[in-house]
Amino acid sequence: MRVIISGGGTGGHIFPAVAIAKTIRAHYPDAAILFVGALGKMEMEKVPAAGFEIIGLPIVGIQRRLTWKNLLVPFKLLASMWKARSIVRDFKPDIAIGVGGYASGPLLRAAAGAGVKTLIQEQNSFPGITNRILSKKVNTICVAYDGLGKYFPQQKIVMTGNPVRPEVVQLQGKRDIAMKHFGLDTNRKTLLVIGGSLGARTINEAVDVYAEQWEREGFQVIWQTGKGYVEQSKKRCAGLKNVQAHEFIREMDLAYAAADVVVSRAGAMSISELCLVAKPAVFVPSPNVSEDHQTKNAMALVNNKAALLVKDSEAKIRLGEVVSSLMKSEEQCSTLSKAIGSMAQNNAAERIFEEVKKLVLSHAEAPAI
Repeated sequence: MRVIISGGGTGGHIFPAVAIAKTIRAHYPDAAILFVGALGKMEMEKVPAAGFEIIGLPIVGIQRRLTWKNLLVPFKLLASMWKARSIVRDFKPDIAIGVGGYASGPLLRAAAGAGVKTLIQEQNSFPGITNRILSKKVNTICVAYDGLGKYFPQQKIVMTGNPVRPEVVQLQGKRDIAMKHFGLDTNRKTLLVIGGSLGARTINEAVDVYAEQWEREGFQVIWQTGKGYVEQSKKRCAGLKNVQAHEFIREMDLAYAAADVVVSRAGAMSISELCLVAKPAVFVPSPNVSEDHQTKNAMALVNNKAALLVKDSEAKIRLGEVVSSLMKSEEQCSTLSKAIGSMAQNNAAERIFEEVKKLVLSHAEAPAI
């Protein structure tokens, strides 16, 4: 089996892509798997670290602010389309898989144009423009939310869920290990605050405001700040015994195992992980994403009474009260935990692999023309 997987830009696109690749490799150890990403984006570092080859396209997105760099966008798009055609021609894939992000557009169009079987995986409840355009060309669309027939051809949609890193959501028997790892008191409630791999400015500023209040109320806090805020947060924690700041948490399984409540952005992968670990969550959707898809992701849970939401613009005013109230209510925590757990999609990578296999086999069995 020869497979191209394309897309990236954020961990929310890269982690599912790597999970799909690892699942294909588990079933087909000799599979040839090539990633195609965007030059300068994080996939160019993360994918080789996961053990896979990657080629970069020069594609970039349009900047929202006025800048001369936008003049280069059409030329970089054309160059990316030529390079994508060359990659498809040289690699000769049996299937091309798109996971969202700039690079997946030219690559999937080139593959579909060459008669290669194609599949896209949409992580969000509101699809990005790249996948909406590609949906007309591809064979199969794997989704994680109901109701995407409004944006995609219904007959192509398959509900699979989002592939997550399995080691992150396997929590059984890890609570004691987690409490020891973070140096936590087993008699205190624990709040986990995460803002994605790069951190979240508004969430960090809100924690800055409420850290002392939460400590006075007897809570302990694991605070992932991201790179840009770590120095300031460590100073903020200097006089607090039960609030600890981390630039990045590698042992996310232990962080989830320790947590009674989680405050998080509403990226698709964060939501998928929280559904699988069934943790009560307060989402603070980022307003700085295309078409406000994080709010739409969060509302899919809020409307099912499976999570709480605080607007980014209100975080410094409301987050303290909402978190304190939830942490003090065993009943509400239990209700949210059951509801969010009921929305979990297990074995998503395996389900997507089954769709990949169907397409590859249907192509192999098709009569020659």
